[in-house]
Amino acid sequence: MAGFVEKLLGLDRRWIFLLVLLSVATPIVFPIGLPVTTSGPTRSAFEYIEALTPGDVVWISFDYGPSSAPENDPMAEAVMRQCFLKKVRVVVTALYPLGALGIANNVLAKLNAEFPGLRYGEDYVNLGYKDGAAAVMRRLGEDISGAFPTDANGRPIGELPLMRDVPDIRHVKVIVTVATGTIGEWWITQVRAQIGTPVIIGPTAVSAPKYYAYLNAGQLVGILGGMKGAAEYEKLLASRHPELAGFYRTTHTFTATKGMDGQTVIHTVILVFILVGNLAYMKSRMKRRGA
Repeated sequence: MAGFVEKLLGLDRRWIFLLVLLSVATPIVFPIGLPVTTSGPTRSAFEYIEALTPGDVVWISFDYGPSSAPENDPMAEAVMRQCFLKKVRVVVTALYPLGALGIANNVLAKLNAEFPGLRYGEDYVNLGYKDGAAAVMRRLGEDISGAFPTDANGRPIGELPLMRDVPDIRHVKVIVTVATGTIGEWWITQVRAQIGTPVIIGPTAVSAPKYYAYLNAGQLVGILGGMKGAAEYEKLLASRHPELAGFYRTTHTFTATKGMDGQTVIHTVILVFILVGNLAYMKSRMKRRGA
């Protein structure tokens, strides 16, 4: 036993790194399907969009970058899947530079592959990135064309049929900001509080707690908190729309549900390492005292 403890304490950390890698990767490649319990803030967001009717417009802002994409991408994808299934039109923007440089385009490319009948300019538009966050938000309350005169490809938005129906942000049913940092908070203070357009936020897990104050004050429709919130949204989508249940079960692309499997396994492995490490240390300490 003493020899085993000494070997354990002297274990090359690279073996631990390898086990951590396998613990994360294996459940993503071979999903376990661990149960996901949905929370009230996620259900509120889901039901709000579920109640929209064909032709309504949802504004989705990609306010995050590659560093938080594993958490944020599944949120944006799930909300857009719901919108396109319900024939709800989508306006895509980014107030975070890296949100427009690849992130939004990658998500749109994935959704276009899933919904080949989508028509650009009618079912969705991509207005791209605009600098000035808070100032842009305030201008949206006056006229969208003043903030975004052209789409991401340089085409005047007056030529896009969808944009003729939304002269300002008040004509949008809800804003969904998928965010890292403070931009999500500005949508609440600049648009929800001053203009009145409802807001749903999908923050990273580390920043989610601060938004519950806004939710409790009635300034948010709902919150998708981190990867768990995205996995909850995927579960609600799959339960309400059978055509998506099969997609989430069989897709080879990354989803939040797969991510939660990996996260659960690695958390368990880390806890076991902590427990075993402490037991081994206590054993070695007792041995030294006995000597």
